[in-house]
Amino acid sequence: MAATGIGGVTRRRMLGAGAAVLAAPAVPTLAQAGSGAQLGAAGGTTMPVTLKVNGKARQLNLDPRTTLLDALREHLHLTGSKKGCDHGQCGACTIIVDGRRINACLTLAVMHEGDEIVTIEGLGTADKSHPMQRAFVSHDGYQCGYCTPGQICSAVAMLDEIEAGIPSHVTSDLNDVSYSDHEVRERMSGNICRCAAYSNIVAAIRDVAKADAA
Repeated sequence: MAATGIGGVTRRRMLGAGAAVLAAPAVPTLAQAGSGAQLGAAGGTTMPVTLKVNGKARQLNLDPRTTLLDALREHLHLTGSKKGCDHGQCGACTIIVDGRRINACLTLAVMHEGDEIVTIEGLGTADKSHPMQRAFVSHDGYQCGYCTPGQICSAVAMLDEIEAGIPSHVTSDLNDVSYSDHEVRERMSGNICRCAAYSNIVAAIRDVAKADAA
C-alpha cells in the first residue's frame, strides 16, 4: 500500500508530478523571443531572421533554437555542409563566417544576422571551382567525400589566418608563421577525415599556399 503524505497525497503521486515538470520542454514564450516572434504551425515559437549566405540575403522564419547548420541544410537546402557528430568535434560542418571558420552545428542561426556567411557552395561551382577545390581533386584529398566540404572551407580560412600572421599552438616564433606540414596539420586538427587522407589534404593545401605566394 502506498504511503500517504501530507493532505492525503501519496508519495507515488508526488514523484509522478515532479517527473512531469522535469520532462516539460523549455520552450521560450513569445515575450522572451522578442516582438517579431510568432507561433509556427506546430505551436512552437518562431522569429524572422535574415542571413547573408554566399552573397545573398535570405529571409527565414526560424525557431530561435535552430542551429546555423540546420538553417543552412533544412531551410536553405544548402546541403554541402555536413552534419557529422553534431557536437563540434569532427569539423564536417565547418563554414566561414566573417572570414573565420566555425562549426555551424555549435551556433544558433539567430546569432548571425548580418554576418557574411560562406558555405562550400559559395566558394566555387563545377564550372568555376575554387583553387582549393581543384587542389583537393588533383591530390585526391578525399575518399568518401563526407568531410571534404568542411575540410576545404577550413583550409581556405586557415591559409588566410597564416597570411594574417595569426599564430597557432605550435608556432614558436610569432614573426615566423610558416606553411610547414606540422603547422598545417595542427591548424587543420579540428577537421577529422575518417578515411585518413591527411597526407593528400596537406599536399593540396601546400600547393594552394605555394601558388598564392608566387
